[in-house]
Amino acid sequence: MSKTVKKAGGTAAAGAAKSGGKSGGRKPAEPQRIRPRAVLITPLGETSTAFAATLADALGGGDAAAVLIAPGDVDSAILQPFAEALVPVAQGAGAAAIVAGDTRVAGRTKADGVHLPSGHEDLAPALETFPPARMVGVGLIKERDAAMEAAEDGADYVLFGLIDRADADETHPKTIDFATWWAEVFEIPCIAVAGRTPEAVEAAIRTGAEFVAVRAAVWEHPDGPQAGLAQVNRLIDAVFAEQGQS
Repeated sequence: MSKTVKKAGGTAAAGAAKSGGKSGGRKPAEPQRIRPRAVLITPLGETSTAFAATLADALGGGDAAAVLIAPGDVDSAILQPFAEALVPVAQGAGAAAIVAGDTRVAGRTKADGVHLPSGHEDLAPALETFPPARMVGVGLIKERDAAMEAAEDGADYVLFGLIDRADADETHPKTIDFATWWAEVFEIPCIAVAGRTPEAVEAAIRTGAEFVAVRAAVWEHPDGPQAGLAQVNRLIDAVFAEQGQS
């Protein structure tokens, strides 16, 4: 099984094909190196449909595998119009659109996937109700066993880090630990949530995670979101080139 990005609705989706099981998801002895890619997380608390213009501007800054639409704890009446505005913008730029926490909104807005920010326990019902051609990812991973169980049970990716609170300056040490371990062993992709500073983003990239999720590093960049995504891609390119020479 390849860990390259799969196609969903014609856009690049931040995930790989489902694994047949935990053991089948382990990497071969000498896995092919694949350049990490950025995943944009929408700002916490942002629900205005006008944000679609800001997202379009940010995506002009370079490659992004996906946009994780995750405004936080909001009901579907607020989330749906927000997702409706953002999904076509993300897909039009070649990024997957993933809605956090609501399979119905993800389906209604024709998103490429749904992210379960509440942990592995919600995976089974999501897989039963969400179209199999679309991604289902899992967050709120607190233990290694939970990550492996999620992969074994059919998750398309696992996310390490927290998306329901403001970004810290540094990438959390547990995120670095989990992502480094996962990236070395398993084919099913992982996403490492980075902190807000360039140094924090670089630390997340160095874990070997297939995807690095960024939020404040882009949206709060002093030169604007487009410059923020461009900087993230420069960091990815620099680390990837350096690691290829080592």
